[in-house]
Amino acid sequence: MQRDFAALLDTCRQGGVEVHADSRTVRRGDIFVAVPGISEDGACFIPNAVRAGASAIVCRFEALDAARQAVAASSCRIICHDEPREALWRLAEARWHTDELGIIILGVTGTNGKTTSTYLLEHVYTSVGYKVGVLGTVSYRWPGYCEAAPLTTPDSLRVHAMLARMKAAGVGVAIMEVSSHAIEQQRVGGIQFDGVAFTNLTQDHLDFHENMENYFATKARLFQEVPRKEKGMAINADDPWGRRLLEMCPQALSFGLHQGQRGQRHLQGELLTAGTGGCHLRMHLEGRQWELHSPLVGAFNASNLLAVQALAMEAGLTPDAFTALETCSGVPGRLERIHNPHGLNIFVDYAHTPDALVNVLKALRHVGFRRIITVFGCGGNRDRSKRPLMGEAVARYSDVAVLTSDNPRFEDPQAIINDVLPGLSGIAKLFVQADRRIATAMALEMLGRDDALLIAGKGHEDYQIIQGVRHHYSDQEVVREILRCV
Repeated sequence: MQRDFAALLDTCRQGGVEVHADSRTVRRGDIFVAVPGISEDGACFIPNAVRAGASAIVCRFEALDAARQAVAASSCRIICHDEPREALWRLAEARWHTDELGIIILGVTGTNGKTTSTYLLEHVYTSVGYKVGVLGTVSYRWPGYCEAAPLTTPDSLRVHAMLARMKAAGVGVAIMEVSSHAIEQQRVGGIQFDGVAFTNLTQDHLDFHENMENYFATKARLFQEVPRKEKGMAINADDPWGRRLLEMCPQALSFGLHQGQRGQRHLQGELLTAGTGGCHLRMHLEGRQWELHSPLVGAFNASNLLAVQALAMEAGLTPDAFTALETCSGVPGRLERIHNPHGLNIFVDYAHTPDALVNVLKALRHVGFRRIITVFGCGGNRDRSKRPLMGEAVARYSDVAVLTSDNPRFEDPQAIINDVLPGLSGIAKLFVQADRRIATAMALEMLGRDDALLIAGKGHEDYQIIQGVRHHYSDQEVVREILRCV
């Protein structure tokens, strides 16, 4: 079986054959990999792939009998593999020659801060003359190409294919957000990262990982296993999970607004000022010192700025390059100010975890607004245990909460709201309105000139998922329509 798979790899490397994990895309002569999924097993679609003309089927030993029945009257080969996900990325690597791209590949992982960090990295590397490609939550993009991202990290076939397309387009630096799902499902298998960064770890995705220890162990694999250990590493020493990761990766460069651990190389940041105009940081590393003024607001963005600098230095840049950060105004949907002719302070943010809500609300609170009004909800068919914690975060830092819907998916919006309500027991004023547009209008109606309105949860997203159907919905568009501003 090993010889058969090795021969298949050689076939892919020579070109002229495509690899698929979706039987609907298979054409005559292609290879179909039957990947076990969360809701469906790819082995169920082997007959479809055979009928479409697949020349080879890769599947688990458990699916061998079914595969034999499907290929009985055809010339299609069956090759068993212990782990079809691994087989998929190995075939993709061979097909696209991504083991010999010769470009810098950087990855950012963590619960919060991934998207902002990748935008900042893109800005820095572009400013020093590189063509840059980015795969992340908002979009997959490189010079001459951009598409909205359905997943933070695409499947392994697309990852390898898009890296090859970036190379063909002259990209010199590829930057990826790496989700925990992607690591667990081997979507970044075979990617030769030159550097990776860890921003933080807070409660999220426990419906998938079950507990924080599993969640952390998955993130740690990016630093210890995927796919080589000698890459540069930047790890947040202000985060307790980051400190654990630093113990596992003593060669890493730590970063933070507090002192690092003894014996560890540490990028120390001082937050000199933080206000409505942004933040002023001073950095110290191994006898070097430099400063920057960033338009980004809040201590959590100061941490993102440190993460970016630490990772970029591990990949070979010097502090001179970081002056570019002074002209980067941030990311769509990340504490994005909605300008309007009424002079109201309205912000849209992607915060959809307890920690992210705390960070963004603290940033607004420290600026000194008279009141903070927060519109938020919780996603359906996701970790229920974080719902009251999100309510607590809003109650702690807001004066008024408007609890609404945020992608209820297949759940009853009112049931989700009921899960959140116990955490909001300490809020001064609470309004509940399941219709997000009406909830936003209610918040705008009570918003004064010295107040701040935070509309949290969706950020850059322009849809609501209700009973499995994606409906167009943008917080930014809704605010502008209600206020009749452009």
